[in-house]
Amino acid sequence: MVLATLCFAVPAFAQSGSAVVDLAPIGIGIGIALAAGLCGIGQGKAIASATESVARNPGATGSIQFLLILGLAFIESLTLFTFAMIYVKIK
Repeated sequence: MVLATLCFAVPAFAQSGSAVVDLAPIGIGIGIALAAGLCGIGQGKAIASATESVARNPGATGSIQFLLILGLAFIESLTLFTFAMIYVKIK
């Protein structure tokens, strides 16, 4: 919070109005970190649940494995879409 306040306070205390602070790299870093971190947590929970369900019912391994791979693909696509949107916003 303090770092964000200091980043936004820089233009307010500037002596001349010609210097513009570009905060896009900070926002991009935060966006990528959130996307990667939260999707990693989601993938970990999905794998843990699939492993537990296979341990409880080994007969359903095929369908559980299919749904796990499908779910992991959707989670990973969210991360890739986030990276693509950030890249488009930069250019």
